[in-house]
Amino acid sequence: MTSHSSLGLPLAAGLPPEGVLVIEDDRAVQKALRRLFESVGCAVQIAGDARDGLKAFQEKQPGTVILDLRLPDLPGQDVCREIKQKAPLLPVIVLSAVTDVVDKVLLLELGADDYVTKPFSPRELLARVRTALRKAQRPPVDDVFSFGDVTVDFAKMELTRARQPIPLTAQEFKLLKFFVQNLERVISREELLTEVWGYQDYPSTRTVDNHLLRLRQKLEHDPANPVHFKTIHGAGYKFVP
Repeated sequence: MTSHSSLGLPLAAGLPPEGVLVIEDDRAVQKALRRLFESVGCAVQIAGDARDGLKAFQEKQPGTVILDLRLPDLPGQDVCREIKQKAPLLPVIVLSAVTDVVDKVLLLELGADDYVTKPFSPRELLARVRTALRKAQRPPVDDVFSFGDVTVDFAKMELTRARQPIPLTAQEFKLLKFFVQNLERVISREELLTEVWGYQDYPSTRTVDNHLLRLRQKLEHDPANPVHFKTIHGAGYKFVP
């Protein structure tokens, strides 16, 4: 297993201080996960089946759960549902075999925040955990948000400017929503790539620039001199409503 130094990640940065609960029956995977999280200074609790995992969760709620879908006593899906019913904001990362049919619809039904297929990359798993934690800590956003002469309904995925409908792509809505969740905070291109596009579909930073350009063209009165979507040279972008 790769150490934290070779991952290029600071000790426990962005990881839960409450530790990680691993619910996994494969001893080799247990050992690998313990070594991975302990190598970055994160406490680890191991449960070998669903019942022990639920008991450990109830006794001391962890900061994140790593959950195998295939457990010897109960389906991982049932465990995920029960955890999410009691702790909706607790990040749950599902581990699945390549042969498991896991898609985003099923994940939403389960309440899981993300999934990683076995064999997994240590760097990717840590990145997924950090991303899930950041998402759980984001402030909630109202379905309807307004700035300038723009009104956006995130639930309906509708946007108007000066009361005229403006079409946005799904990715543009996601990018705009992330900016609204981080008002007036300088956000690097790398963070936008990770948070909006996701680790698995990592494009280039040029993708961020192109999407920002399109948002400016659609939502700014003068795209060349933006008021809302500002470039912070050498650092990234900042959204000012």
